[in-house]
Amino acid sequence: MNEQGHRCGCCGHHGMDRRSFMTAAIAGGALAGAAFASISEAGENPASLSGGPRVALNTARQELLVQPVLTYRIPQRAKATSWRDWGGVMTEADVDAEMKRIDSELAQVSKKCEFPLRFLPLAKAATPAEGKAIAATQADVMLIYGAGGGGEILESLISPDRYNLLFLRHRSGPVYLWYEIASPRLLRKTVDELGQPGLEPADVMVDEPADLAWRLRSLSALKNTLGSKILVVGGASGWGMGGQKAPQITNEKWKIQFVDVSYDDLGKRIQSARNDTARVQACDERARQYLSQRGTSLKTDQGFVDRAFLLTSVFEDLMAEAGVSAMTINNCMGTIMPMSETTACLPLSVINDSGAMAFCESDFVVIPSGILLHNICGTPVFLNDPTYPHHGMVTVAHCTAPRMMDGKRLEKAGLYTHFESDYGAAPKVDMRLGQTITMIDPDFNAVRWIGFRGKILANPFHDICRSQIDVSIEGDCDKLAREMVGFHWMLAYGDHLKEVGYALRKIGIDWVNLSDGSPETV
Repeated sequence: MNEQGHRCGCCGHHGMDRRSFMTAAIAGGALAGAAFASISEAGENPASLSGGPRVALNTARQELLVQPVLTYRIPQRAKATSWRDWGGVMTEADVDAEMKRIDSELAQVSKKCEFPLRFLPLAKAATPAEGKAIAATQADVMLIYGAGGGGEILESLISPDRYNLLFLRHRSGPVYLWYEIASPRLLRKTVDELGQPGLEPADVMVDEPADLAWRLRSLSALKNTLGSKILVVGGASGWGMGGQKAPQITNEKWKIQFVDVSYDDLGKRIQSARNDTARVQACDERARQYLSQRGTSLKTDQGFVDRAFLLTSVFEDLMAEAGVSAMTINNCMGTIMPMSETTACLPLSVINDSGAMAFCESDFVVIPSGILLHNICGTPVFLNDPTYPHHGMVTVAHCTAPRMMDGKRLEKAGLYTHFESDYGAAPKVDMRLGQTITMIDPDFNAVRWIGFRGKILANPFHDICRSQIDVSIEGDCDKLAREMVGFHWMLAYGDHLKEVGYALRKIGIDWVNLSDGSPETV
């Protein structure tokens, strides 16, 4: 049977377990989502959470480089004419004071941001020539503090070939000239239509450094998603008829590169691993360590778990060789099972807990959303099958849920068989009740995504994929039911809707935020 046509609609789960938590030195600050160095309620250390020797997988994210610059003009008094613009930065002393204020705010932003970030020394520009010189700096983001100066100065700094942000002051310091004229003069060029390449209204902020922080988080995630690489076992695909072009769209729109591994190669590696007595013993020990953790119960055959950790070690080797921090596996409802004599569900769960990314089904309709969301929140994400939204809630489920969803502690879990096959080892993760979550529903053609905020209401135990949660829908439930797109959804702990929507604007995907200003319905 074609796995895409399987009765459950989820077409399988792939799991891989890691020989240990991946650790990485993160340039520019701690990275919550890469190599989680946190502990569970039982106090396990990172090595024991997945057990066994460590594998050197690089999960570090690239540093976001930001060039801040203050624009200004020192006016000269003239008699009986308008000689100064709006704004409170009028003298060299004002400029010096404002430079110190900006440096102080950026230091606080840098301290609070949990992703790799570096601010270049603050520059200043009072002429277009000075602006052009600063624009030659190699930076990912041009951060303009528009205290004053003509439009030519700001235009000299803005390039559509990089990200640009404009910070304005109303109450947080001396009022800025461009607080008045950012829209009519810079964005709209004195007409009604937007006309500044490289800058749009969403790139403009007023007063709040927190608004800068979340935009930089979004841009950092985008930098680390675009052009990234992912290990693909058994070929890239997309769910259903609508997903047939998903791999091509992923290459073209997201620039994500596939590192292909055939099932023939995988089978040979699994057999080689089985013939290595020391390796088998080490993986069996990892399995015992995993099962000994507080809140972990065994509801399937121990052998399935032992072999799952052996499969994990094979996946880890493949990822290390490819130099990737993400992987996916196709045909996980059948092909992998006789080959590994277990399922891929548990291995994928453990790899996600370690700080890397592991997705089942090789569904590239949804996988880009998982990579983006992981790079935004820095914690594991849960690829899931949605059900039909009703009465302000929806049930989502899959057999590959991570346990360390907040990057700090393991959620309670039982290890059962994979539901559809009643075979192997799959975690039933009981996620935290009352936890705020972000949910993303990507469309087949990467044109219009839907997202909403919700809370975890329950961890039921229906006859469906093992990890299953009821989630409230903060927003219009009926609209969600009418406008659902694609198939698989992506979930993360926390509220990341602003960051997701901002990133999508940059690559031309429309964003429907159901929770924008809507009352919670459950």
